[in-house]
Amino acid sequence: MVNELSVPPLMRVGGGALAQVGAVVKSLGASRPLIVTDAFLTKAGVAQTVVDFLAGEGLDGALFSGTVPDPTSASLGVGLEILQDHGADIVIGLGGGSPIDTAKALSVLAVRGGSMRELKAPVRYDGPALPLVAVPTTAGTGSEATQTTVITDSETGEKMLCIGPSFLPQAAIVDYELTLSMPPRLSADTGIDALTHAVEAYVSKKRNGFSDALALYAIRAIGRNLRGVYRDGADREARAAMMEAATFAGIAFSNSSVALVHAMSRPLGAHFRVAHGMANAMLFAAVTEFSLGADDARYANCARALGVAGEDDSDPAAAAALVQELHAVKAELAVPTPEDFGIDRESWERAVPVMAQQAIASGSHSNNPRVPSTDEIEELYRHVYSA
Repeated sequence: MVNELSVPPLMRVGGGALAQVGAVVKSLGASRPLIVTDAFLTKAGVAQTVVDFLAGEGLDGALFSGTVPDPTSASLGVGLEILQDHGADIVIGLGGGSPIDTAKALSVLAVRGGSMRELKAPVRYDGPALPLVAVPTTAGTGSEATQTTVITDSETGEKMLCIGPSFLPQAAIVDYELTLSMPPRLSADTGIDALTHAVEAYVSKKRNGFSDALALYAIRAIGRNLRGVYRDGADREARAAMMEAATFAGIAFSNSSVALVHAMSRPLGAHFRVAHGMANAMLFAAVTEFSLGADDARYANCARALGVAGEDDSDPAAAAALVQELHAVKAELAVPTPEDFGIDRESWERAVPVMAQQAIASGSHSNNPRVPSTDEIEELYRHVYSA
């Protein structure tokens, strides 16, 4: 078998790496960058810092700060207008998954035209796009290193997974210092998100040796540092480890695939506006428990990497320890249930059949060690509502 492996061609990783953004843009032959970010990072002055670094290299940067959580097809319009008015020849995605996903979509639409609906999976887009520099400010999505973006269709409410080499950033600037001010809730949700990426990449039916190595490295690092960044966000060593792990987990799943947790979390976000990381955190333990028995050796290796099982433990025992640990992490990091989040039971029950169909339609469920039926996905949704 021949595995096609993709990684951003240029990466700058470490504290203070943001200062190199201008040099990175120039190295890509561009001179008129558009910074795509959100209102929070603009108000906090982070976006201006990027503008200043660009200006220091003689680059004229424009700013689009109107990205929204779980970006929609409608939310792309203003950004595309600003990009065209500026004559941008490169896009910089600054923020968490939503600004980077928005930047990816804009970099493609600016050249290709058309709509994101035309690009949703199973379409694999490898056509022209503006070069993209991704600068993550959270340690979770791994979007800075993936060839995917997720955009919600404003007309149908569907969370569209769009994939292909053209969505892969040409450069990633991974600076853990940008995460030092993350609050505990965001640290928890993004950290569990990264762990989900790593575990699903490792157990996925599309895995390979390259993704395996990165996934296990990320699982080890997250196991040692997730609770630390939740308790003390100023722990620079833990922040650096989590940032690197999130990027490695992103590379891992981009070169293998995600599985059932992601298949089920996208509809949850689309219907109830639950942030992606939190949606994964709500589902992770229950979906993993459901999946045991299909490939326990893989889940056992995840448990050993996480530090909750030893080499002398049998694979079934180690796999069970992984599930126990995921439930413990969910409790200790105060991950809410959908009920706790404020979703009323009637609305949840009404959405369950539709969410199950959307999970199946994504195709990600088929990468899971145990492939569920529609009825089993509905049962899982009902189980996690208050558990």
